[in-house]
Amino acid sequence: MITLPSPAKLNLFLHITGRRADGYHNLQTVFQLLDYGDELSFMPTTQAELRLTCNDPLLQSDNNLVVKAAHKLQDLSKTDVGCHIHLHKRLPIGGGLGGGSSNAATTLLALNQLWQCGLTLDELMPLGLQLGADVPLFLFGHSSWAEGIGEKLVKMTLPEQWFVVISPPCQVATAEIFKHMQLTRNSAPIRIPAFPFSGTKNDCEPVACLLNPLIKTALNWLGNFSEPHMSGTGSSVFARFNSRAQAMEVMTHIPSGFSGFVAQGINSSPLHESLYQRMAVEQH
Repeated sequence: MITLPSPAKLNLFLHITGRRADGYHNLQTVFQLLDYGDELSFMPTTQAELRLTCNDPLLQSDNNLVVKAAHKLQDLSKTDVGCHIHLHKRLPIGGGLGGGSSNAATTLLALNQLWQCGLTLDELMPLGLQLGADVPLFLFGHSSWAEGIGEKLVKMTLPEQWFVVISPPCQVATAEIFKHMQLTRNSAPIRIPAFPFSGTKNDCEPVACLLNPLIKTALNWLGNFSEPHMSGTGSSVFARFNSRAQAMEVMTHIPSGFSGFVAQGINSSPLHESLYQRMAVEQH
């Protein structure tokens, strides 16, 4: 059995630059990886059966992206083995932190190695995109500038600052945000900007706050300490701090009913580092 991290991401900004003929939206964003997230354990089996367990029983479903990712890899590689997968969930559902997409990417990368499928990253990327627009980021494994629907990625080296991430007790349905009449869809495209991305925003934030007023409450509260932002389509919000001590101090004041965590921004995914270490050990 191997256990691997499934890191979270933040969208440091999110501009929607137009609607595509296929119904999706073109966007520009910067993905910041975090040193915090879920964790998955994989135990290969001799039979082709796939079984998922989770510390949250509601996520033990064939609709979970973990199971869908495993099935897609099985079908593509035509492997005759299976796996028992355990998901330890820490990230909130519907928080805009990429939890499900990260879980899918960890599953694809882990099983590609455990099942000895031999697929390259270029071969896994289209498979990931079929599962969700954020999955390619976690397969890519690096904080990035992104365009298209989020799959066109360019590595960025970002300051490894500390973040407070706050999640109000509500979930956001991404589809509901993107079909909303009041969503801004015509932000002017920009070139890859230098940090700190002044003048950028999250085009989804006004609609998310309209549909879920608790997000506005979270932004207002976090704004007492630092400039707050919403990640992705919400509902989680975040703010930057220069030290872990500053961030931890803010967390001691988190409002009742809200959840949250402190994490450091990182540039390289801990998932990739864990897999590379495992490969190095196996080669020796």
